[in-house]
Amino acid sequence: MNLIREDYLKLIRPYYDVDLIKVITGIRRSGKSVLMDTIKDEIIANGVKGSHIISINLEDLDYSFITDIKDLHKEIESRIQDKEKYYIFLDEIQHIENFEKLLASLKAKFNCSIFVTGSDSTMLSGELATLLTGRTVEFEIFPFSFKESVDFMALNNIECVPDDFIKDYIKWGGFPLRFSFREETSIKRFLDNLYSNIINRDIIKKSSKMDKNTFKDISLYIMSNAGKEFSAQNIANYYSTKCKKKVSTRTIYNYLEKLHKAYIIHSCKKYNITGKSALDSSDKFYATDTGLRTLNTNTINYEDTFFLENIIYNELLIQGFTVYTGKTFKGEIDFVAVKNNKKCFIQVAYLLSSAETIKREFGSYDKITDASPKYVLSLDKIDLSHDGIEHLNIVDFLLHKVSLHLS
Repeated sequence: MNLIREDYLKLIRPYYDVDLIKVITGIRRSGKSVLMDTIKDEIIANGVKGSHIISINLEDLDYSFITDIKDLHKEIESRIQDKEKYYIFLDEIQHIENFEKLLASLKAKFNCSIFVTGSDSTMLSGELATLLTGRTVEFEIFPFSFKESVDFMALNNIECVPDDFIKDYIKWGGFPLRFSFREETSIKRFLDNLYSNIINRDIIKKSSKMDKNTFKDISLYIMSNAGKEFSAQNIANYYSTKCKKKVSTRTIYNYLEKLHKAYIIHSCKKYNITGKSALDSSDKFYATDTGLRTLNTNTINYEDTFFLENIIYNELLIQGFTVYTGKTFKGEIDFVAVKNNKKCFIQVAYLLSSAETIKREFGSYDKITDASPKYVLSLDKIDLSHDGIEHLNIVDFLLHKVSLHLS
């Protein structure tokens, strides 16, 4: 059974009948099409006739006759029979060149509410995007969060103990289709094929001169080091040593941009805690799904907090926070989470298993005079809060049993 993704729906529902184009974006196989189906079902349940729902998936062979905006416009126009409102759903719209002109035309000509999905973050940028300035609202969809994964497994009668499942989620992430497989070799094969598909359809297809194998090797290396300080030169040196082939730092940055555009990674900028402002530099990157991060990692060291950081970072984005790495005078705080001009600080640890570890994690805040709430998140079940710094269990946080306070 499909999961009703209520956290996204409650954001989108207020716009069902608003005269803005609803743009649903995100990495391939994150569940955009299923979410669109849920929206269609809700609209019909609200009394809209099925004949007033126009749904076209531009990756479906049934619509292979649509090659340009004229074909698509003709198909949509042929289905509109009266002056009542129509709800138009266009899946993977970026495949149609100049689609912005089509959307602008539909808005001007028909009484309609338009929903589109896409797997390219730049699809609403460039000259044509000026046609739609102020006419769109965007929602980014991630693969299943930890809570959604637990809920999905319960819905489908798959045994799941959250405190045990966290390691499985760290390793294999939350792409919905991966839960169709029980064996790790099958999950890995699915993720590897998915990643190759993303490269072929969303990256190589648009950059025919790019060497696929070089891009895949380097991109997987970038993801396997997600959360660590980024250095294009170090990556170039790694590739030169491993593959005996040279690659320039300019190429590395070009690859990084393409990973961004395909929603494979997100960047985490620095925040100057002393100066209370964002810095221009952007030197940390996190994988949109830790399953992709695992593809280039032979073994998982669960005490490697970069995996946990990645999951916390994604969860914060899903919850609507703007997230930074906190820069102090002599070090860093893992995250500064900001929402509605209020913030908190977060340190992430695996287990606070020794006095030394506790001192290190809580001591990260020693020199910070900012009075905003301070948290240490770990997998420990015992509450170790002290000196005004709150300790939260990671599983409880991911299940929304506890929440962050901001000031």
